Amino acid sequence: MDTAPAQDPGQLTFRDAADADVPALVTLIESAYRGDSSRTGWTTEADILQGRRTDPDGVRKVVEAPGSRLLVVERDGALVACCQLEHRGEAAYFGMFAVRPGLQGAGLGKVIIAEAERTVRESWGVREMHMTVISVREELIAWYERRGYRRTGELSPFPYGDERFGIPQRDDLVFELLVKNLV
Repeated sequence: MDTAPAQDPGQLTFRDAADADVPALVTLIESAYRGDSSRTGWTTEADILQGRRTDPDGVRKVVEAPGSRLLVVERDGALVACCQLEHRGEAAYFGMFAVRPGLQGAGLGKVIIAEAERTVRESWGVREMHMTVISVREELIAWYERRGYRRTGELSPFPYGDERFGIPQRDDLVFELLVKNLV
């Protein structure tokens, strides 16, 4: 949803996450996607998934994995967002994108995704950014399409039965691959 006028995002700083950031990152990611706090923003998955979105071990694995970066986004020293970047040959994978719910809809996401694209282009020389989005998240997919991502129609199954990814509230969940050319 990008109907709100773009506001000055303030002084944003981007840095790689450290192990000490893991607890705050888990809290941020959970607040953006699950539970009542997520309903403050528009990226909530609370109506389609319950349970946890991630946990400290999952976030720590992203922080420590070779070829992976978890970007921490801060404004005036406070954590406001994060995103995962993973080097996959000619492409980078974009995931674990979370913006504090009360700050969503004001243009911050546009700034962060543009910085993520610039980062992977310059750091890894990749030609494409890939991401997977739950296919029933039409509003979110439309937001990414406005940023230049295209639906591929390439679907992968949702991991039903693996509560590390949440507890599905419906039986039609699949991931769709979205791709953006970065050159």
